[in-house]
Amino acid sequence: MAFALPLAAVQRIPQSAPARHTSLPGLAEYYHALYLSLGPQSWWPARTPFEVIVGAILTQNTAWTNVEKAVANLRRERLLTPKALGRVSQAKLARLIRSSGYFRQKAKKLKAFVKFLRSEYGGSLGKMFRTPTPELREKLLAVHGIGPETADSILLYAGQHPVFVVDAYTKRILLRHGLVSAKAGYEELRALFEKTLPPDVQLYNEYHGLIVMTGKHWCRTKNPRCHECPLQPFLPADSLVRLETHS
Repeated sequence: MAFALPLAAVQRIPQSAPARHTSLPGLAEYYHALYLSLGPQSWWPARTPFEVIVGAILTQNTAWTNVEKAVANLRRERLLTPKALGRVSQAKLARLIRSSGYFRQKAKKLKAFVKFLRSEYGGSLGKMFRTPTPELREKLLAVHGIGPETADSILLYAGQHPVFVVDAYTKRILLRHGLVSAKAGYEELRALFEKTLPPDVQLYNEYHGLIVMTGKHWCRTKNPRCHECPLQPFLPADSLVRLETHS
């Protein structure tokens, strides 16, 4: 069974939560449209919090199907614990995660995280996740190979901290809907969600999963399928014309 949060988020957000950054339809309306169309996503697909962390590092610059193969190899070798991953050689680790791409670099990143966990928290994930969110986020960002998206995935999905995860799908959808500018960076996008929506782990978990599905199936980089997308009613007319013209 996948390690997942309860799926009551759709009942925990007001139908008309105020969008403080824009007069356009609020992020709450977007969430409800996606949830009613797609249902619960049960993301992150992992059995334990540590497996979430491993997956968050391995998924950098690759498709999830490639990560699944690497994680399966680690599970077969019984390496999905901090202690076991710390003992295995970096060379063997790299071979086992080869399917995830950039496998040597990612082996180094996994080793760096395990070393950080051991030195800062005695190898205890429980102790690590009891650290206040801002402090832990800052520490994670200082670990080799952990950037904002990876850090926030670890915080939200493994540690159940109320931090919204932003990815390329998020920016693409918001940009096409006129909610952000092309210059908007990661922190601006994260702030948009966290200042507009209540700090609810279940809500953030589900919302990010819905965004990923929307980006994969409808709001694609090329040939977007706007007329089939649950968010089409919110899409500005000029954006629809522009996307259709270039698709």
